[in-house]
Amino acid sequence: MSADANTASPVKAPDYIRAMAPYQAGKPIGEVAREYGLDETRIVKLASNENPLGMPASARHAIALAAAELGRYPDANGFELKRALASRYQVSEDCITLGNGSNDVLELVAHTLLSKGDEAIYSQYSFVVYALATQAVGATAVVTPAKDHGHDLDAMAAAITAKTRLIFIANPNNPTGTYLTPQAIEAFLAKVPSRVVVVLDEAYNEYLDPELQFDSTQWLKRFPNLVVSRTFSKAYGLAGLRVGFAITSAELTDLMNRVRQPFNVNSLAQAAAVAALADHDFLKRSAALNKQGLQTLEAAFTRMGLPFVKSYGNFVLVRVGDARGINEKLLRAGVIVRPVAGYGLPEWLRVSIGLPDENQRFLEALAAILGQS
Repeated sequence: MSADANTASPVKAPDYIRAMAPYQAGKPIGEVAREYGLDETRIVKLASNENPLGMPASARHAIALAAAELGRYPDANGFELKRALASRYQVSEDCITLGNGSNDVLELVAHTLLSKGDEAIYSQYSFVVYALATQAVGATAVVTPAKDHGHDLDAMAAAITAKTRLIFIANPNNPTGTYLTPQAIEAFLAKVPSRVVVVLDEAYNEYLDPELQFDSTQWLKRFPNLVVSRTFSKAYGLAGLRVGFAITSAELTDLMNRVRQPFNVNSLAQAAAVAALADHDFLKRSAALNKQGLQTLEAAFTRMGLPFVKSYGNFVLVRVGDARGINEKLLRAGVIVRPVAGYGLPEWLRVSIGLPDENQRFLEALAAILGQS
């Protein structure tokens, strides 16, 4: 077949797939170094909500031990990791689904429950994967207006129709950092029909102050239509290994595992996650460092006269005005942050919490750009 024939006969794909925009990740350090001619070791990355402490030593040790068996397939059922999670959350192993990061879990839920003609509800300014997962299966997105940059649960409840199959809620929310109380979420769940599944995405839960944390998995006894999603990519420091999990009813877990790809969590990731889950000291250090960094950035933004959203995650959303131009200047200064115009916030930047010296590098660069140095 000639090249002309190929051009005249494009690959057939559903319109809703062609309409999708690929997920845009934060710029990696190597790409910025190449693009701007910078030394990689001098670049600060505060764009992807990663743990600045990196991987815990306990996980590194577990990986070294597991590497000897890399010639074999991983445990497709993730027995050891599921057993550890079941013990931590006091649930049955039959209620746990493992994912290649929590993104995988979110997409598994969408593929399990949604099809063309169904509706999924999520909030304005919520995680972009909710939109992508909904669109990828041809379902209809119902986006409710945000309230103070966070979820308006009353508006979400009012948006439920006979076509609603799925609702996504992030707590804390990414990219805005807002927080919903357990009382508000529990009251919302009581309003949702049992035929509608609610995904509670708690990727940043471990960064909450202890008095704000609550065990949402205990709600499953009352609300079997609840899916609690968690990740090891943030506070546990395993972003590069991609490990997430969902806890829900045994019935929904069984359905999700029917569409889950075999071996979706590799051997090293499983071993590292088991070790990290037991490393309470590392988790405490991560939370303490994050709290300090949040206070540093928020105090600096206040001094600079820059509006920001109070954050309960490991990042801060700050309004800088010409976000695109300022982001470009920050990149040239060797500082990577996250523009969020794609979320409908063209004047804002999302800045991840880094190590103290990394936070200072960012603040000094921003002050110089704004003429406040």
